[in-house]
Amino acid sequence: MRLSRRSEYGLRALVDLVRDGGGKPVALAELARRNVLPPKFLEQIMSTLKHAGIVRTTLGAHGGYALGADPATITIGRVIRLLDGALAPLPCVSLRFYGPCSCPDEPSCPLRDVMIDVRDAMLEILDHETLAELAARQGRDSIDPHGLHADALAGLRPQGQPTRTRTSTRSRSDGRRPGVPTPSHGRPRSSLTTPRPHRCPRTRSEG
Repeated sequence: MRLSRRSEYGLRALVDLVRDGGGKPVALAELARRNVLPPKFLEQIMSTLKHAGIVRTTLGAHGGYALGADPATITIGRVIRLLDGALAPLPCVSLRFYGPCSCPDEPSCPLRDVMIDVRDAMLEILDHETLAELAARQGRDSIDPHGLHADALAGLRPQGQPTRTRTSTRSRSDGRRPGVPTPSHGRPRSSLTTPRPHRCPRTRSEG
């Protein structure tokens, strides 16, 4: 799944309304300016959200958009479905927008089986994270590209742990690598063997 601009802009505007608080209407132009969004495109997005009851409008000189429901009851998944449709990576694994695919044997398709796992992993987050929780994330400590807070990164290494140094693999003067015994015949052989990967049993999600 890739988040479209419709969903991205819509979620950014909704988070703004949540953080604005008080239910006071925010003019479309102001909402677009604060979030650096194209006004015309944002107007189309807000119209869709209005028809779904996510936001409400107030007319007049001091009118604008405000939330139409408790942000703690509006999930990210609901907003994305309103603006983009299905969340599932393939139509054949969608719970709400199912569509047959071109696979000759859908029930036994290995790709579909994997995509069901992908779908379930996404829904576990998107259908539980609400606008209120999303808005609460704003302003936290900076996060690195891998999703770890900067202060958490500093605490990953135990205090006082020495820095690991790399061992040179260059040959010594006698032609042998450090730590590798030389057999009586032939070239040096490493005593290390590559372990076979252990695969954890997985349970199939109901599609």
